[in-house]
Amino acid sequence: MAMTRHADAVAPVRSAGPVSTWVTRHASTAVGSLGRLVRQPFASFMIILVIAVTLALPASMNLVVKNARLVSGSWENALDFSVFLKQQVSLSEAEALGRLIGQRADIESVVLVSADDALAEFKRQSGFAEALDQLPDNPLPHTLIVRPSAGNTSASLILLQEEIGNLPESDYVQVDTDWVQRFHAILDIVRQAVSIGAALLGVAIVVIIGNTIRLDIENRREEIEVTKLIGATNAFVRRPFLWTGFWYGLLGGFMALALVQYGLFMLRGPVAKLSGLYQSNVAIVSLDLADGAIIIGIGVFLGLFASWFTAARHMRRIEPR
Repeated sequence: MAMTRHADAVAPVRSAGPVSTWVTRHASTAVGSLGRLVRQPFASFMIILVIAVTLALPASMNLVVKNARLVSGSWENALDFSVFLKQQVSLSEAEALGRLIGQRADIESVVLVSADDALAEFKRQSGFAEALDQLPDNPLPHTLIVRPSAGNTSASLILLQEEIGNLPESDYVQVDTDWVQRFHAILDIVRQAVSIGAALLGVAIVVIIGNTIRLDIENRREEIEVTKLIGATNAFVRRPFLWTGFWYGLLGGFMALALVQYGLFMLRGPVAKLSGLYQSNVAIVSLDLADGAIIIGIGVFLGLFASWFTAARHMRRIEPR
């Protein structure tokens, strides 16, 4: 009777590929590193909290600058400037000049305020209507309220004001936007200061994580020596410490987002009350997905860099005896 072999009995055993092996080893190391953090909850939480606060400080300051810029965006109408015409310029000439200036590409609109309208408004607001009625002539000139277009830069605005001020009908150009430009300059300085502070705090995170990894390496020194004694490479021994830095940075980034969002939640009530008092619709702008990804990404990068630098530096000093 002929003997038949089962197909499974002769099928070769396929070993896992290099990519699958690499992924499996890293997944096992990642879970093991996270387990070590969980087994030391208080110490791990304190380190993650310090990292989160360090990341949340520059993120909060940057958010303050961002909200201030959005609020100042509603002040673009303050970029208007007033052109006071000479007394001898008639109303018809002022109207023609306003139409001529309004045809420029860098001008959005021109509004003419006649001398009679200006005097009537001044009477209403000043409370000196009876005294002003005693004047023989209207001392106020015709005025053009010029609103530049949105495409103008600071340099083009200055040039525009000079050109209109040099017109023969113009007597004086009043610019009320210096305080807006100063405010934007202050915001630029604050943003630079936030960038410098963020860099310094990033160095602090590297120091914190690096010192934690160094202590962990010293505590596992004998284990590392035995592992190297049986042939493990520095890259293999360094792997769990890299994952430890990764978890510190990742969890610290998520906690930083939680701290920033909680701070925004606490500010919504006072801001809404202030907005109601000024009868405005000011609202706080929170972090978007891109900002959150940047914060978490910075935390992970700093965690990996600190752990890699510290582990690579100390691994060379630990050799089996």
